[in-house]
Amino acid sequence: MKKVPQLPLSEAVKLIPDGASIMAGGFGMTGCPVHLLNALAERPVKGLTIISNNVGEPGMGGGRLLRNGQLKGAVGSFFTSNPEAVKAHQDGTLDVRLMPQGSLAEAIRAGGAGIGGFFTPTGVGTVIAEGQETRTIDGTEYLFVPGLRADVALIRARKADTAGNLVYRMTERNFNPLMATAADLVIAEVEEIVPEGSIAPEEIVTPGIYVDYLVQVHTSAEDLGTSGSIETSGKKIDYDKLAMVKRAFAELKKGDVVNLGVGIPTLVADLITPDDGIILETENGLLGVGPAPMSGGALDYPVNAGKQPVTALPGSSYFDSATSFAMIRGGHVDVAIMGGLQVDEAGNLANWMVPGKPLLGMGGAMDLASGAGRLIITMQHANRDGTPKILPEVTLPLTARGVVDMIITELAVFKYPEGRLTLVELMPGATLEQVQKLTSAHFAEAFDR
Repeated sequence: MKKVPQLPLSEAVKLIPDGASIMAGGFGMTGCPVHLLNALAERPVKGLTIISNNVGEPGMGGGRLLRNGQLKGAVGSFFTSNPEAVKAHQDGTLDVRLMPQGSLAEAIRAGGAGIGGFFTPTGVGTVIAEGQETRTIDGTEYLFVPGLRADVALIRARKADTAGNLVYRMTERNFNPLMATAADLVIAEVEEIVPEGSIAPEEIVTPGIYVDYLVQVHTSAEDLGTSGSIETSGKKIDYDKLAMVKRAFAELKKGDVVNLGVGIPTLVADLITPDDGIILETENGLLGVGPAPMSGGALDYPVNAGKQPVTALPGSSYFDSATSFAMIRGGHVDVAIMGGLQVDEAGNLANWMVPGKPLLGMGGAMDLASGAGRLIITMQHANRDGTPKILPEVTLPLTARGVVDMIITELAVFKYPEGRLTLVELMPGATLEQVQKLTSAHFAEAFDR
């Protein structure tokens, strides 16, 4: 097999010109080619566009390029975690194109496979569909998403052989194998380079045909910032949240494949035991999520969608982000539990954007909302000022249309039998009068008083 050249960091980044579009792997800082990005930040290149799930933490990786003023644009699904990216967009110095996380992954896969694009149900009826092509297929409306390629892909792998074949560490796959196929120039930073033939063919994830250059680096916890370690806890949750978490858990049954959103839904994982037979999926590439480790960090364990280190249960599996969202859109996830900003009488959900607030990205919410078998929303019943969150019609930008099956708040449980918003249960200590006062939506009642 052909040998893939090995370069030092400083030489590898000299191959990237002004104005280049750059794919950068990673979910948070996990699987992020932080050394290549930091080395690029030392170069006088400018006018770059980064294509990545997120820009990176402030001053790290893509966040360092942003801070230097080297980025003119960013394409991704969740930039909210970097306040500097939000401010740059608000100031007009960073052009941002937001994509649902699953659509981003599939667009990269399509671009790398020579496919012009694809139709997806994700995002139909939302702001991202405005002005875009849609098509109705077998009675379902789909949105067209073009394939996505870049001039350069900077990726991270655990190990390479001298022929450029790559293997990845746990949830560090995420976008990396996809991006390796979808750029004209691919540079992989790896922890270890071994002789050709040292990696068994069945272990190889990315064939060396895709890789142009290898850079060997060692990554420490300090390189990943807060992603390098976890805080053990004593985490406290209030009574209202605990009651919602327990009520959501009660909806799960043995054999369910479940995806938990960040925030309150993540706490459901603390109630699940091996005897429950519930299988947790996290969209960044792990099926069979176990409890949080007692110690260690993102270099020792896989991470979940909240970028928190977790364990992998016996029988678990790792996969890239396109495979993960194929599970979700393909109907293989039975239940998704997510947070909400607003839900209405028609089961419409808004949970990713408040106009005027510093939010910049929907992550995987749109894909999960439209793809999961059942969607359970856990949220506070009203805003802090007392304004209702369960409305006749949502007023915030939509996440998905007509997808909500159940709403759990600190006051009540609602379902949609025969498509009608119906109060089916009062939470402990709540009264019907409280629910009526804090709910502007019209609802039926079907519960024991």
